[in-house]
Amino acid sequence: MSDEANTEAEITQDDRLWATLCYIFSPVVPIVLLFLATKRARPFIKAHLAQALVVGTLAWLLLAILRRGLIERIVGLVFFVLAIVWGVAASRGERVNIPVISDFVRKMKWA
Repeated sequence: MSDEANTEAEITQDDRLWATLCYIFSPVVPIVLLFLATKRARPFIKAHLAQALVVGTLAWLLLAILRRGLIERIVGLVFFVLAIVWGVAASRGERVNIPVISDFVRKMKWA
């Protein structure tokens, strides 16, 4: 329990801001943060960065594959709403658990 309290105390407002931006402007902001070693080294940012990069890349690929029309708009809206929800959770300092992607990111040791 002391480790959990210790890691929560290390999360700064800057960490929360960057984690929020990672979800809302994914995959652009996560790619930019990959080049900033000081931001990438922060554990909270790193965890959200990896998840947002995978989600954003999957969303862009799925939207590129889908035909133009109602289904594409619905999928885009769903991804946008989820990005806002996950961004708000990150701004509160919470860890976001995305069902398949979080496990994949941890298994690959990206976060």
